[in-house]
Amino acid sequence: MTLDLAAVAADHGLNDTEYQRVLQILGREPNVVEIGVFAAMWSEHCSYKSSKVWLKTLPTTGPQVVCGPGENAGVVDIGDGQVCVFKMESHNHPSYIEPYQGAATGVGGILRDVFTMGARPIANLNALRFGSPKHPKTRHFVSGVVAGIGGYGNCMGVPTVGGECTFHPAYDGNILVNAMTVGLAKRDGLFFSAAKGVGNPVVYVGSKTGRDGIHGATMSSASFDADSEAKRPTVQVGDPFTEKLLLEACLELMATGAIIAIQDMGAAGLTSSSFEMASKGGLGIALELDKVPMRETGMTAYDLMLSESQERMLMVLNPGQEERARAIFEKWELDFAVIGRTTDTGRMVATMNGKVELDLPIDPLAEAAPQYNRPWTPTPKRPTIAPGDVTVPNDPIAVLRTLLGTADLASKRWIWEQYDSSVMADTVVGPGGDAAVVRVHGTKKGLALSSDCTPRYCYADPVEGGKQAVAEAWRNLTAVGAKPLAITDNLNFGSPENPEIMGQFAGCIQGIGAASRALDFPVVSGNVSFYNQTEGRAILPTPTIGSVGVVADVARIASIGFKAEGEAIVLIGDGPGHLGSSLYLREIEGREDGAPPPVDLAVEHTNGDFVRAEIASGAVTSCHDVSDGGLLVAIADMAMASRLGATLDVPAGAPPIHAWLFGEDQGRYVVAVRDAEALVARARRAGVKAAVIGRTGGRELTIGGFRSISVEELRSIHEGWLPAYMAGP
Repeated sequence: MTLDLAAVAADHGLNDTEYQRVLQILGREPNVVEIGVFAAMWSEHCSYKSSKVWLKTLPTTGPQVVCGPGENAGVVDIGDGQVCVFKMESHNHPSYIEPYQGAATGVGGILRDVFTMGARPIANLNALRFGSPKHPKTRHFVSGVVAGIGGYGNCMGVPTVGGECTFHPAYDGNILVNAMTVGLAKRDGLFFSAAKGVGNPVVYVGSKTGRDGIHGATMSSASFDADSEAKRPTVQVGDPFTEKLLLEACLELMATGAIIAIQDMGAAGLTSSSFEMASKGGLGIALELDKVPMRETGMTAYDLMLSESQERMLMVLNPGQEERARAIFEKWELDFAVIGRTTDTGRMVATMNGKVELDLPIDPLAEAAPQYNRPWTPTPKRPTIAPGDVTVPNDPIAVLRTLLGTADLASKRWIWEQYDSSVMADTVVGPGGDAAVVRVHGTKKGLALSSDCTPRYCYADPVEGGKQAVAEAWRNLTAVGAKPLAITDNLNFGSPENPEIMGQFAGCIQGIGAASRALDFPVVSGNVSFYNQTEGRAILPTPTIGSVGVVADVARIASIGFKAEGEAIVLIGDGPGHLGSSLYLREIEGREDGAPPPVDLAVEHTNGDFVRAEIASGAVTSCHDVSDGGLLVAIADMAMASRLGATLDVPAGAPPIHAWLFGEDQGRYVVAVRDAEALVARARRAGVKAAVIGRTGGRELTIGGFRSISVEELRSIHEGWLPAYMAGP
């Protein structure tokens, strides 16, 4: 029977136009192995074919940037001959199909992206989006994902220091699991993926190859349907103990000078790693697939090229270094095999049992993948909601109680207590603050890290939502006193073939780009995850921003908890009390409408620079940015973190009480200071709006003219929801 190769290509996700392009490139029909390779390399997940045209518009350079997008991870200079290496990636589809292994291997993959560059990982973060708490599967997803993240990160001995977790019905059929890793390296000790030299050995190290994860890249580039759970075989299986050995072995070999190039075998496994290394170096590679370490019998060339088995690396070594490298990997009880050589042919040729199974030109797959400028429809602007259009509550304290007990604002302590956040003994500020802070080992310097996005803003107005995600990341770093350096993005959207979804993507990119340029906050790495939808129902647009900043002295950082009785509480920044797309509107009024708060990037920059300077001077004793839930939620966070109360007085000229307390105006911080008069005077000279709004003290939170509530009652409400939910009915 003659095989219908066009049908095989279609089953692999190649459309007719793409298949015709394959025929044109080859001048012949491909075999099934070659179809699998083309499909993986040209998948949305690997080629960014629908997003590349937009990603090129983002700012990616700056004096602090050592390496921008295009390598395994981004790199920024942090001074003293050191660099920070970091990236965020998604493992959404695998985590929906098999929550534990999907999340665990997401952590494993992003760790490899960082240590492949020669950096030792020092921190993990994650951003999680689940469906409605009422959905019958949500509890299962939360339990499995959190266990997977903790299981892998804890075993690796890398602290998980921060992140975020929210819930919305839009994620019922497609949860999001975004994982971020941050590492440290010497600036002159970085490693890259471009192969060099002809005839050099191509080496496979790590775990043996199995059949797990085959079609992982193509599966992650397709929408879910009613049969999605049948895709469990496409989910990889992770082993963190092996990855720990791989980390140590790679770093040991890197110190010898034996490595020319190194690449993680991530999505599309041996295919993507070999093609990318050869393409970047302008070389070819000849592979002998018989020599690939295998853990299953009867494996084919197709299996070996497309398996996404975990904990594997591909290297090009300097000639004559094979036995030195072998000794190191065997010492760490890992597989080591020379499986090929670099060539000057510009082709990938793979043989098995003496038969050529694959003979393809490299650049058309690695560089000349299809690029689509998809049609897109701008998201219609929503009307601004005036405070007078929203019901004024009789009791703001009752509103606060409700908000602090909602799924989005409730404490995520139940999650982070399953993560080891202090291993390595350099965590200065762990989960629960604006940004985590990790000491640069052996110094007084620190790195501040955060993960941020407000999907409801991005859905309401993608441009403003994209701006806000970057601006909030900037604020969270600033709030601990860090100088923001750069960001990584994880862009999670529905199908790019839908012009409305593509409009959300385009708008968010425009907003991210505008904010990154205005705040000198370049994008140095990232990931795009499309087709996050089930049976046509897409997630909210979720462009998660991971950010990194540097702190000169970890002894002079700020944290959110009040520090002493009798200090003045000062609000930095102001606004009309914007309630559109707010949590107040959604949770109290039952509405998800209105324009989101606008982001004034010039004000963000001015306010942030002022706050950072005040923290550095020691004038500010505690600081918290104002975000979800507005001013009163921010102050409640500060009170709960310290178990110290506060009294608030509504200043003259403030917006209506509900807008003042719960509006989500941007560019604002709450700070506690000993000398409010001096700080307000400095703010005035800097062109920054600042107003004294209260004082710390006691064990209750009081709003002038309204009843009080004890801080302990707030803590009970705040920390009670998630454990009770996970305990189940």
